[in-house]
Amino acid sequence: MPSALQGVFIYILLPVAAMIVGGVTSAFRVPGPRVQSSIQHFAAGVVFAAVAGEILPEITHQRDPLDVIIGFALGVAAMLGVRRLTEKVGQPGEQVAEQPTGLLVAVAVDLLIDGLLVGIGFAAGAENGILLTIALTIEILFLGLSTAAALARAGATRSRVMMMTVALALVVAVGAAVGVTLLSGLSGGALELVLSFGAAALLYLVTEELLVEAHEVTETPLATAMFFLGFLVLFVIEIIATPGTT
Repeated sequence: MPSALQGVFIYILLPVAAMIVGGVTSAFRVPGPRVQSSIQHFAAGVVFAAVAGEILPEITHQRDPLDVIIGFALGVAAMLGVRRLTEKVGQPGEQVAEQPTGLLVAVAVDLLIDGLLVGIGFAAGAENGILLTIALTIEILFLGLSTAAALARAGATRSRVMMMTVALALVVAVGAAVGVTLLSGLSGGALELVLSFGAAALLYLVTEELLVEAHEVTETPLATAMFFLGFLVLFVIEIIATPGTT
């Protein structure tokens, strides 16, 4: 195992475990729409806090506008490309009974990108990587819940749902391992470009995936508050984890 990967292996297991827990939980009992909406709001707040508190300060520190523009544009283009692919092969909850394979492909691509984002976080530093991993772990927990529920609606047996969930969870590990291995040691313009790519991808995840899906059910004050609670929780963790300066 590469040395860069050894130090973060335990953290890579967090999103993997979240995918499995979400899938197994949903295989036995699917959470109600309001519960899922609250989880999505919370996850969106956590991911947004990770971008604001960890990724953007690192980008600002590098101070290279051209790399920021290129990286951000590539991030947006990549996520729009993934969206296009997802629309072609199917999404959780949309024509799943007819396209279970399409569902698995779409989710696998989503998880691969999430894994790569973990690698991008650790490229910016251990603390950044850990906090970003925490944020994505919550998002992946919901993805596990929704994917397993969609597979169950497609007629998959409980055991098959759990096996496919475990297989998909391994995609996260592969993406994270590739990201950490390839991006470890980046600095200067290359690091700024990668971080800008990650920031765009994460903002897309919040605004075009988590919150859009969360608003498919009737909005409640509690669900809305969960977004701010998620932001606050990770922001407080960042404050506690960051050494004070004098």
